[in-house]
Amino acid sequence: MRAVHAALALIAALMLGTAARAFDMEEDHVFPAATAQVAQLSILSTTDTAVFGPLIAAYQARHPGVAVRYTVASSQQIYLAVTAAAAPGYDVVISSAMDLQMKLANDGYARAHALPPGVALPGWAQWQDRLFAFAQEPVVVLLSRAALKGLALPHTRRDLIALLRDDPDRFRGRVGTYDVRASGTGYLFATQEARQSDSFWRLAEVMGTLAPRLYTSSADMIADLKSGALVLATNVIGSYAAPQFPPGSDGQIVELQDLTLTLLRTAFIPRTAQRPDLGGGFIDFLLGPEGYRLILASGLPPIGGAAFSDAPHLRPIRLDPGLLVYLDRLKRQNFLEEWTAALVRH
Repeated sequence: MRAVHAALALIAALMLGTAARAFDMEEDHVFPAATAQVAQLSILSTTDTAVFGPLIAAYQARHPGVAVRYTVASSQQIYLAVTAAAAPGYDVVISSAMDLQMKLANDGYARAHALPPGVALPGWAQWQDRLFAFAQEPVVVLLSRAALKGLALPHTRRDLIALLRDDPDRFRGRVGTYDVRASGTGYLFATQEARQSDSFWRLAEVMGTLAPRLYTSSADMIADLKSGALVLATNVIGSYAAPQFPPGSDGQIVELQDLTLTLLRTAFIPRTAQRPDLGGGFIDFLLGPEGYRLILASGLPPIGGAAFSDAPHLRPIRLDPGLLVYLDRLKRQNFLEEWTAALVRH
């Protein structure tokens, strides 16, 4: 019921443009200035502090008089907070839920920002000088090598469907995916995959016969695969999985060759920013040469078009108004009903 209530609350917020829900934080950390503080940069983000800490440290090395407040919340909480003005004063908003970020920018919650000379993004990685992508992350399948016991790895969705259908006892109760009713990121992945893959609904139906476990984060799916509670997980953010499964480990990361969606992690300066100059400067830093190197070192692949020409199966989820299609109230309701009928068997 909590998942249903969360979905209904988000639908109401999308329709009304406001929200009455409280702003629930997961982390709230202040990085003090190295010298006498002259300003504070406030960042609201879905990305864990542990991942962004080195980027913040490098930014502060350039700006020793700037303290940084870094707050982590879910993508839905960030959306609800921004639309309800429950998060005033944040200078940058960062999220992996591209559709919600696009809606915020499209609805006037983002300030325009001109990137400095020498900093350029592909057209699919920015929108109207308001929304900027700084990392591109493949959405992958995770498998346990031991659980497969010599079976061939799936390379396409059809392979995956056959694997699950032909040996249900091996996978029943041990397959995981996002609960799209409760996760903004999971909803984004599912709707984009449904738009681009003819096999999406067939795979959902097959998984639905196996009592799948439903999650709100990639991290939890990864942890359960490592513990043995899962033997397979779909639509996992690859940058989270790669450090957990080095070569030779039991976990196998698979990029499906018929289509591997690529998430763009995005940032914008909110209309209510207290220091939009600092927010813009931080975005410039993320997209500059030093930010590029640090993002790569953090395990978040930085923006680069070469990855897609070298691997045609990778498809970026483009920053354009097409992201808004499944945020329409009726389309969202219909998609959730069809997804629930396929995945959630009673």
